[in-house]
Amino acid sequence: MVSSGTLSKILQKICDASIPENFNGDFLGTKLGFPGGNQRAFIPWAKRCGLLAEDGTPTQLYKDFRNPQYRGISMANSLKKGYAELYVRNEYAHLLTKPDFTKLVTDTTGLAHDNQTVKAIVNSYFNAKEFADFEAKSVKSEVKETKEKKEIKEVVNEVVSHEEPMHNPIHRNKKNSIGINYTINLVLPKTDDPAIYNAIFKSLKENLLDD
Repeated sequence: MVSSGTLSKILQKICDASIPENFNGDFLGTKLGFPGGNQRAFIPWAKRCGLLAEDGTPTQLYKDFRNPQYRGISMANSLKKGYAELYVRNEYAHLLTKPDFTKLVTDTTGLAHDNQTVKAIVNSYFNAKEFADFEAKSVKSEVKETKEKKEIKEVVNEVVSHEEPMHNPIHRNKKNSIGINYTINLVLPKTDDPAIYNAIFKSLKENLLDD
């Protein structure tokens, strides 16, 4: 396993370097300056944490980690993925003190607290955690939510401005009023989230159908 001190240095270098097509030993050694055999242990660690795909391709988590705006939440998600077994036992593992976290590791692995593997797991976690922000709300989620609200508003406005009655309105008193039929053409945004469509039709109902 990569040493804890080296792990922090590699992660910092990743923030400054360009994104490679493939994060392999050559990139780690030549571009980032970590050619040692022990340092190459970073690659399987990064794959386990979801920063790299199995073929070494940088993932979206990797790309987000390089961005200061997303770095904290990206590393938080990476640690939850890479240390998933620990989070199964305690979903707030990141709030534990180092001794308590060590106990969590020994309980999970069955190894002694002074075992070198346990020490490596604990140290690598705490060094990587320096980059993480477990309380951060995803900025991307906020941007996505704003975009979706805008799309819903645009669809509703488009419908309201283009509603066409099939017949000329006939004015009668409310008791004998005649219903008017409308042809409404919807151009819906492309999305896999059914909640978007639900929100659109709810807004249409509030703006058109309840009159």
